[in-house]
Amino acid sequence: MSEQGIAKVRRLFGPKGAAPEAAKAGAEKITPPFWVMVHKEFGDHINSWRFIILLAIVTVASIGSIYSAITALSEGFSGSYEAVPEFLFLHMFTVSNGVMPNFLTFISFLAPLIGIAIGFDAVNSERTKGTLSRVISQPVYRDDFLNAKFVAGLQLIAVVVFALGFLVMGLGLFMIGYPPTPEEFLRVLATLVITVVYVGLWLNLSIFFSIRFKQAATSALAGIALWIFFLVFYGLIVNLIGQATAPSNPNDAAAVVAHQNFLMFLSRLSPAYLFQEAATTLMLPNTRTLNPFITLEQGYLAIDAPLSFGQSLLLIWPHIVALISMTLIVFAASFVLFMRQEIRSRS
Repeated sequence: MSEQGIAKVRRLFGPKGAAPEAAKAGAEKITPPFWVMVHKEFGDHINSWRFIILLAIVTVASIGSIYSAITALSEGFSGSYEAVPEFLFLHMFTVSNGVMPNFLTFISFLAPLIGIAIGFDAVNSERTKGTLSRVISQPVYRDDFLNAKFVAGLQLIAVVVFALGFLVMGLGLFMIGYPPTPEEFLRVLATLVITVVYVGLWLNLSIFFSIRFKQAATSALAGIALWIFFLVFYGLIVNLIGQATAPSNPNDAAAVVAHQNFLMFLSRLSPAYLFQEAATTLMLPNTRTLNPFITLEQGYLAIDAPLSFGQSLLLIWPHIVALISMTLIVFAASFVLFMRQEIRSRS
């Protein structure tokens, strides 16, 4: 928190927590210190160059993905309404011409960087500047400081994600001239909400590293290393485990199914895989199941039709719960670690 933020908290509450005279007289309601810190942190993030640079990169990538999708769609049908594919509006988020990845791939790859960039120096920079002890010395609860860091970052992430989502929808609507149906609009909104939760998990991880390490460079490297691990190396490790534990008899159906379920469980321990599977299921209504094996009894007389929005949401509900649980667990770890640390004033 900067010097202006500390001065604002001090003006509002005084050195001993006393309310100003105007507030005592009932002339003006005092803003709680928590929201004062949230507003100040939000403004600091908006005005920082690193956020502007990251936002520009993600925006350019999103525009490139929507151009790639529209190019692929224009090559797929001749323009007549008979040739328009089903759920055309959702295809803008999932289709690519092969030159650039689609929007979901870009978001799953670049969005965690926003969370890491926002939170990697949330606490250790305050400690290095000597402002942490000055803020805590004010009539401010210690947990409010950490909660304000997370809430301000999550608000900024929500603004960025929804702005990019509506930008892609607006550009797609302008270029193809085909409006979304209410169900398609709900699917896009649900995907954006899941994206906010997913990026909030990386924000919590970066805040945890910011509390754990004293240097901002170390916490940033730890967050980036974890990001690369889950996006690149975790899938390779799961494949190696799958090859090492493959059943000796490939004709044993029960052993093969158990082995594939085990590998699916390992894959879903990765937040990146959970997000990709949940977002893809919402954006592709024809996805009827996430189980790689379906018995004859399950597939017999099954209706070959896309799922409704409610059924797709019910299908990925465990993924949403898992992402929220991971976020809460990391936040609880950050909270306990921060509350147990000793805060000293810088000499």
